[in-house]
Amino acid sequence: MFVSVVLDPGGVESANALVTVLAESGFKKVQRACWESVDVTEARLAELKKNIDRVTDYYDTVRLYQFPVEGMFVITELKQKRWKRCRMKGNAQRG
Repeated sequence: MFVSVVLDPGGVESANALVTVLAESGFKKVQRACWESVDVTEARLAELKKNIDRVTDYYDTVRLYQFPVEGMFVITELKQKRWKRCRMKGNAQRG
């Protein structure tokens, strides 16, 4: 699956740690605070989330944009040390 990770670190230490985690996970930096990978498996994503959780603190925010996940677009956010997930299913009608 495609995964894009957007970082809003609370400090320099966690910013450096997040960059290390993403680089070691095979993500490529595409913009200042945005990293992407096109070949992420479910197992690799679970490991990435564990590693992100390990190096972040209350003041860091990380958003993961994932597609496809069971045919849906998913946004997962770590904010104030809590993970939240939003799933969106496209149902637009073509005429």
